[in-house]
Amino acid sequence: MTTTPTGVGIWNMGLRFGGEEQAVEAAVAAEELGYTAVWLPDLGGGGLFERLTALLAATSRITVATGILNIWMHEPATVAERYAKLTGTYGDRLLIGLGVSHAPIVDQAEAGRYRRPLARMTEFLDGLDAASPAVPARSRVLAALGPRMLRLAGERAHGAHPYLVPLEHVATARAALGPEKFLAPELAVVLETDPDRARQIARTGLGMYFDLPNYLNNLRRYGFTDDDLAAPGSDRLIDALVAWGDEETIAARVAAYRDAGADHVAIQVLIGEHTAAATFPTEQWRRLAPVLTG
Repeated sequence: MTTTPTGVGIWNMGLRFGGEEQAVEAAVAAEELGYTAVWLPDLGGGGLFERLTALLAATSRITVATGILNIWMHEPATVAERYAKLTGTYGDRLLIGLGVSHAPIVDQAEAGRYRRPLARMTEFLDGLDAASPAVPARSRVLAALGPRMLRLAGERAHGAHPYLVPLEHVATARAALGPEKFLAPELAVVLETDPDRARQIARTGLGMYFDLPNYLNNLRRYGFTDDDLAAPGSDRLIDALVAWGDEETIAARVAAYRDAGADHVAIQVLIGEHTAAATFPTEQWRRLAPVLTG
């Protein structure tokens, strides 16, 4: 397995913030079920590389990816040093997803810190290039939503890992990146066929994102109005961002993302708890594996 996973992967908050033993068991389960990557987030603070180490040590084939590493909370020289150590030990299975996060999150630590995010990302990439050894472009992707960040992802990284995007964004991202770059969107899914229940689970899971401007601004590019974007989100918005239904319905939605230009789709299973909860929906991963990983 290289740092360019194909097929379908797992995006899960618990892999980063749950207990280490549970996270390791979940990653091993994902690998055994045939998923090709596990993606874990980073809200800042310590422990990210320790968790990456634990997941890499416990698995043998699956790509372990950050989705994403918050560039305001790390220094590029340190990232490069830890990347070199991990890949030297566990091989070419570490993919570094980098993102600028959102002002409300970053400014909690230091008011006014979040400014000129595109310039900050460019500087961070410069730092990764200047490190010895460097983090190669083939091992990094950007959490790109808008046209300028997508352009940077195409020029300075292996590709893009967009989060919370409708199907239309996949085609936009593919056109911006070109045919050779790697595109791995996240897609939230709910294994529930009742529309009201499915949308309730989705709204509970996505509730935190209605206060994050980068996501909202991107969704406005695709025709969603302030009424759609007002918490807890219109049915139209929820249906565009979350694949819900039975296994075959979700598989069809994943296939649509692939047909639109995605090389890899990272599914995030929502089960009725806040997205930030450290849960491991391994039963849903098992139910979906026959239609997603075969």
